[in-house]
Amino acid sequence: MSRTEFIITTAIILFIAFCLGWFANWLMHKFTRVAAGDVAELDRISQELHEAEETRDQAITYLQQREAELTNQLSQTEAELRAAMDGLRDARHETEELRTKTDIK
Repeated sequence: MSRTEFIITTAIILFIAFCLGWFANWLMHKFTRVAAGDVAELDRISQELHEAEETRDQAITYLQQREAELTNQLSQTEAELRAAMDGLRDARHETEELRTKTDIK
């Protein structure tokens, strides 16, 4: 094989490799191209997702506040119940003392 034949053969092989690469690139872009409608739909979906996350965060904040309020109210009610039970216990004790004193006389 002479030098000229070698250069021509190498040029043909490189040209064929270039054509195959270009064709493969064209196929990749053809199959992976995203339509404008798809991009608009993805934008809409992402906006709805963002709004849903904000709504969820607001609901969590509201529930935490409501839970704190109810816990506080429960603590107050339990304290009032304890005070009422103590008062009732004292009243029963006092009633028993008065019955005991009236029975003795």
